[in-house]
Amino acid sequence: MRATTIHAPFDMRVQDVPDPVIQDATDVVVRVVRACICGSDLWAYRGESARQPGQRIGHEFLGIVEEAGAEVHGFRKGDLVVAPFVWSDGSCDYCAEGLQTSCPNGGFWGSVGSDGGQGEAVRVPFADGTLVKLPAEAASDDHLLTALLALSDVMGTGHHAALGAGVTKGSTVAVVGDGAVGLCGVLAAKRLGADRIIALGRHTARTDIARAFGATDVVAERGEAAEAAVRELTGGQGAHAVIEAVGTEQSMRTAVGIARDGGSVGYVGVPHGSGTGLDLSVMFDRNIALRGGVAPVRAYIPELLPDILDGTIDPSPVFDLTVGLDGVPEGYRAMDERTALKVLVRP
Repeated sequence: MRATTIHAPFDMRVQDVPDPVIQDATDVVVRVVRACICGSDLWAYRGESARQPGQRIGHEFLGIVEEAGAEVHGFRKGDLVVAPFVWSDGSCDYCAEGLQTSCPNGGFWGSVGSDGGQGEAVRVPFADGTLVKLPAEAASDDHLLTALLALSDVMGTGHHAALGAGVTKGSTVAVVGDGAVGLCGVLAAKRLGADRIIALGRHTARTDIARAFGATDVVAERGEAAEAAVRELTGGQGAHAVIEAVGTEQSMRTAVGIARDGGSVGYVGVPHGSGTGLDLSVMFDRNIALRGGVAPVRAYIPELLPDILDGTIDPSPVFDLTVGLDGVPEGYRAMDERTALKVLVRP
């Protein structure tokens, strides 16, 4: 089959690689129908996260089961499925608690020795604990497939951030980050009943999506100016709930700065220096809580799936560029140069 591999910073290639095969009785092989490029993939693309030359990449995909191992009970050939960005056995204590990202037998797509989502097919370990079946009729609905792909990561991650931030009905929410996760955080906050949602971003194409997703206000300023703008919008108090979806020192500092005393920050931005943006004495004095981390999206798919199927939420607008498999390297370039928000891949 053909799959995307990374060889050095800015060196992405689509190459012939061995076809995936059943290795364990709990495996399935999935033919990828939709995949995408994640903002977190850019850290590897830029050389800020180490990868071995030739390593696979991509952790968001949905597709059709082509083959199932003898001990797979929930899936059979022909089933349409979506994969969360971490596989998990579904039987450990962490999985039972809804924290599949800590499963001792789990792993990330594209890790050394595993298939990546940006290819023609993927071997899925622990299929019964990992995959979620989708309605067969969705396979012929292009728009719905795109929306459902967001369940593999960004929609569940935005939801995780909203939960960590303590979004409740009637609350005021601020979202730091105008990438796909931040925009899905806006959508998640709206779904949870937030009364006011302040989106921080300066790219009109992205803030237009934020408004369509439910943002009531947009703040284009950054740093101290952004803090002042949010406080002006909130009568000097700040937001009850803040979603941090970037992971840098500045974004974390801003998130804490715009939080209301007694409020919470839900952080899901992959950390790149964000720890230096935290001042525990400030958080202590103002009773600001910090909750979040890598999102256990497998726990959220069953809750979010019905709302996508019935149109209550539609995260598909975050995908603004579509490429075939050969176009994946150009897709990375477009996201790195911020000419694309999130790239959809159709192998």
